[in-house]
Amino acid sequence: MSARRILGATTAASAALPHCACVVLTAIIALPSRPGTSWFSWHPFLMTLGFSLFMTEAILLFSPHGSPLRTLPHKTKARSHWILQCLCVSCAALGLAAIVYNKHLNGKPHFTSWHGLLGLLAACVVALQSSAAVPLLYPSLAKGWSLAKLKRYHAAAGLVAYLLGSGSLLLGLRSAWFSAAVGEYTWYLAAACCAFNALVVTNQVSSGHAAKKRRQS
Repeated sequence: MSARRILGATTAASAALPHCACVVLTAIIALPSRPGTSWFSWHPFLMTLGFSLFMTEAILLFSPHGSPLRTLPHKTKARSHWILQCLCVSCAALGLAAIVYNKHLNGKPHFTSWHGLLGLLAACVVALQSSAAVPLLYPSLAKGWSLAKLKRYHAAAGLVAYLLGSGSLLLGLRSAWFSAAVGEYTWYLAAACCAFNALVVTNQVSSGHAAKKRRQS
């Protein structure tokens, strides 16, 4: 096998890893959640579906190597990104509603842990992000604003939202419910998938910003 083929296979495998990681993490949490068996069961399932699957895939659409839409126009990627982000927001809203109602039924206080506070903050930030992204889809709405600056702000705030969501997911893995629901190796696999994708997304966003600055200089 030639060096070019080996390099191509390695690049393809590394590009596929983040997609596999977000699917694996979602499955690991969805299976013990058994969504529909209780109000609580919807919370971990929907929050993981939103932040681990939909938001990760939304960001990976702009990956130079791992995007499933890399041959399509940027406009198509942007619209697909926004649709996935809206799905993330919907899942986050429903997941928050489920846990709030579950705590209400059980007479427990709301948002008393770092997991809950980070999850709430992440959901609010990603909702604002999706709303603020509308002028990027329809530039005529961005009168008086530089689209280049809006894109930079959007990317930076989006990274913050993703890291907040990832932090909340990692803290959720430390909960008594999840620790009792899975084995030790499964727990470490879930944590590794979450941390790995956070690193991949951070590298993608920071590398994209650095590349744009080099082109402008």
